[in-house]
Amino acid sequence: MSSDFNEEKKEGFDAALSDSELRPSRWEDYIGQESIKNNLDILLRAATERGTHPEHILFYGPPGLGKTTLAHLIAKTSGRQMKITSGPAIEKVGDLASILTNLSPGDILFIDEIHRLNKTIEEVLYPAMESGMLDIIIGKGPSARTIQLELPPFTLLAATTRVAMISSPLRSRFSGGVYRLEFYSDEEIQKIVNRSAKILGMKTDGSAEREISKRARSTPRTANYFLKRARDYAQVHKKELNEEVVIEALKMLGIDNEGLSPSDRKILEVMAEKFNGGPVGLGTIAAALSEEEATIEEFNEPYLIQKGFIERTPRGRCLTQKAYEHLGIAVPKNLQDRLL
Repeated sequence: MSSDFNEEKKEGFDAALSDSELRPSRWEDYIGQESIKNNLDILLRAATERGTHPEHILFYGPPGLGKTTLAHLIAKTSGRQMKITSGPAIEKVGDLASILTNLSPGDILFIDEIHRLNKTIEEVLYPAMESGMLDIIIGKGPSARTIQLELPPFTLLAATTRVAMISSPLRSRFSGGVYRLEFYSDEEIQKIVNRSAKILGMKTDGSAEREISKRARSTPRTANYFLKRARDYAQVHKKELNEEVVIEALKMLGIDNEGLSPSDRKILEVMAEKFNGGPVGLGTIAAALSEEEATIEEFNEPYLIQKGFIERTPRGRCLTQKAYEHLGIAVPKNLQDRLL
C-alpha cells in the first residue's frame, strides 16, 4: 500500500473520531435546557456532599434534544461508571436481573426508550428502585418460590420519547425528578453549530450557522446532521462553507427555508389538495400517504404544529393560512370563513 493511501485512511479515521466528540463532555459545553441543568447541579452536588448516589432521574421529550447526553454528563461529572441498555433489549426478567446484579456500588444504569419495557419487567423494577431489592420467582405452580436479592446502591437514569406510555407507578419511582427537555431556540442551535464546526475543524461564518439553525427543527441532532452534510458538499465541490453552500446542500436533501422535509410538505399538500385543508383525521392522512400513523404523529406533526402550519381541532387536523402561503396555494373559502 502507498503512503498516500495510509495517510488518507488516517485522516478518515481522525474525522470519524471528531464526529463522535460532538457530544459535550462538560456542563459548560452543554448549551440550552438551563432549568434542567440548574436542578441537576443542585441534586448532584447535594448527593456528593452527603456521600450517597444520586436519586433516580427520568428525561423525556422529542428525539435529538440531548437526553442521552445528559445521562453521560451526570456519569462523567459524578465520577461513576455507567452501564447502558434500552427498553427493547430487556426482553425477560432474567435479563434485568443479570444487569442489576452485575452493577457495582454507586454505578449508574441508563435505560433508553424505557417506555418499551413490558409490565412484568416494570413490576420487578419497582422494588429494585425503591428498596434496592430484587424479587425473583423460581419455578411454576405450587412449587414456585421467591428469592430476594439485595442489590448494590445504584442510580437509574432513563430516557423516553413517550412518557405517557410509562405506567404511573414507575414514573413515581423517579425520586430525583422527571424532566421534560424543550425545543431549542435558533440562537442556541447556532451556538451548537458553531461549537460542532470547531470540533470538526471546519471554518464557517455566522450566515452559514444561522442558515443551518433556522432549518434545524429546533433540534441539536438535526443541526449537526445538516452541518456534516454541508461539510461534505463543500468538500466535494471545493468550496468554502458559507451560506450559499449550506442552501445548496440542504436543497439537495429537500429541506426548504422553513426546515420542512419532503415528507412534511407532502402532508401539507395532501391535506390541501385532497381534503380541502381539513378537518381530517390522522388515520385518513396516513392512508392517503401510505405512511404509518405513529410516524406522522411523532416525527412530522409536532414540528408542523410548532411552526404553525397545522392545528388540531376536535374534528381533526386543519391547515392554517400560513401553510397555504408556504405552499403557494390560494386559501380556500372554508378556511377564510373559519378565520373570520
